[in-house]
Amino acid sequence: MIVLDANLLLYAYDASSLRHAAARQWLTKVFSGQELIGLPWQTVSAFLRIATDSRIYAHGMCMEEAIGHVQDWLELKNVRLLVPGDQHWRYLRRMLIDGDVRGALATDAALAAIALENGGTLYSADRDFARFPGLRWINPLAAS
Repeated sequence: MIVLDANLLLYAYDASSLRHAAARQWLTKVFSGQELIGLPWQTVSAFLRIATDSRIYAHGMCMEEAIGHVQDWLELKNVRLLVPGDQHWRYLRRMLIDGDVRGALATDAALAAIALENGGTLYSADRDFARFPGLRWINPLAAS
């Protein structure tokens, strides 16, 4: 299972980003493929929060547009919302301690934990995920 971090979604929908073309091409391929895609609630809420924030994007999306994108993703047959399960705390605690996490990286630890709990590979352009032992993660934009 491909577990998506919000940064790949944001790059794919931000035409002003230097990573836009590569992210858009990769995301289109993934969403049209057969492999199962996990969208953690953290990813969905981060996309909605950041894509509509006019302090980040001068011409950001209106909330209806952002919601429309999320709705489109969720209607794909290979996309599932990921929620913490019964073992989430065990995974999260391990990521927090073994990843030597402080402050804002706790959010990354939670994303790593949900990927591990669901047996997925986290896809992100954020190198901070290298700090989490046992997490399989890939930066699909690394060659771009």
